[in-house]
Amino acid sequence: CGRSAECSIHLEVIVDRPLQVFHVEVEVRDINDNPPKFSRPEQRLSILESRMPDSRFPVEGASDMDIGSNAALSYKVNPNEYFDLDIKRKEEETNVLQLVLKKPLDREETHEHRLLLTAIDGGKPELTGTVQLLIDVLDANDNAPEFDQSVYNVRLLESTPNETLVIKLNASDADEGMNKEILYFFSNLVLEDVKSKFTIDSTSGEIKVKGALDYEDRKLYEINIDAVDRSTFPLAGHCKVIVKLVDVNDNVPEMAITSLFLPIKEDAQLGTVIALISVSDRDSGVNGQVTCSLTPHVPFKLVSTFKNYYSLVLDSALDRETVANYHVVVTARDGGSPSLWATASVSVEVA
Repeated sequence: CGRSAECSIHLEVIVDRPLQVFHVEVEVRDINDNPPKFSRPEQRLSILESRMPDSRFPVEGASDMDIGSNAALSYKVNPNEYFDLDIKRKEEETNVLQLVLKKPLDREETHEHRLLLTAIDGGKPELTGTVQLLIDVLDANDNAPEFDQSVYNVRLLESTPNETLVIKLNASDADEGMNKEILYFFSNLVLEDVKSKFTIDSTSGEIKVKGALDYEDRKLYEINIDAVDRSTFPLAGHCKVIVKLVDVNDNVPEMAITSLFLPIKEDAQLGTVIALISVSDRDSGVNGQVTCSLTPHVPFKLVSTFKNYYSLVLDSALDRETVANYHVVVTARDGGSPSLWATASVSVEVA
């Protein structure tokens, strides 16, 4: 069930003589069996010794394959005299983690700092994951580029074509000359699968779509951006762009038909089950809600037995001498606008 909060398995049990159909739903509950994981064993940051206290530097958080409280992560760094960890809950799906400088750095005293970042999940017992933070202190441009906000949220249709503008970022720098000229880059925290979907223009700050997007494959992208000035010893500002994909109705309903007792006797009782039909649609919301219908003027009807399950049953008396064979077409149609549909046929022979 992936990261779905609800997970269940639906089974059908068919009993013969008399024919009965039972539906069984098995609820699968999450246990805390996945520790938090970071995407890499270490993260490296470069910080000028001239940076002032309360300067902030983004670090990448962990992910947890569990759900609910078992995937609710908290963080800590080992006690040290130079850095605190600040955590902001910006969206339901993400935390923004930043190292906060507590006191000025001195490269001549210490040229490198090593911190251990620990992620703790909310399970009982709790599980943890760690990553090593390696901080290089650079010799001393005293103003870093700044974005007007730390997090930008964008909603994008999954059908958005390549070269579409996602957002144009703009950072400012209080310095003069080359020190205020800014270039934009993906942070080294950005993974290759994100770079395969988006590009950034280093001079304009424009982020555009590069690859095909699919809501059913991935619903959200987090893109860390660095704005770097052109100084000999460049300073960087940071922001995060969160791209949420919006589902479009691009998946046709799917049907599976299980024929039971064919041919059917002409003296079969009304309500006799002829076939079982299950439907599904990979889209979400109304785009994934499927209803079924039959070709008109046939002595059969569809009975909804469970969500996305139907029985094809006898609705009126049969007469083999009048009609010996029926070609029944089932149409599954989703709730999208415009809707998509699929058809399947059942050949019913009267004996």
